[in-house]
Amino acid sequence: MEDRLYTVDEVFPEMPPGDILRGARHREGLTQAQLAAMIRAKASHISEMERGKRPIGKDLAKRLAKALHTSYQVFYRSNDFALN
Repeated sequence: MEDRLYTVDEVFPEMPPGDILRGARHREGLTQAQLAAMIRAKASHISEMERGKRPIGKDLAKRLAKALHTSYQVFYRSNDFALN
């Protein structure tokens, strides 16, 4: 058995970044408003990202990652800018 870390994409290939964002936010015990204040964004933008209505760009993904103690790659996928 090899010791290997797997990416979110490998484990959950169909999970949208918004679902990952919602899960990470809940894990940290934050409301949308609290997270928004931490990353200098509007709470409505957090809601839109979680629902797949607003893309998560690289800069924003990095701010989210810092606030949510994870890697920005879980939120940012360069080919994932199609909105629902």
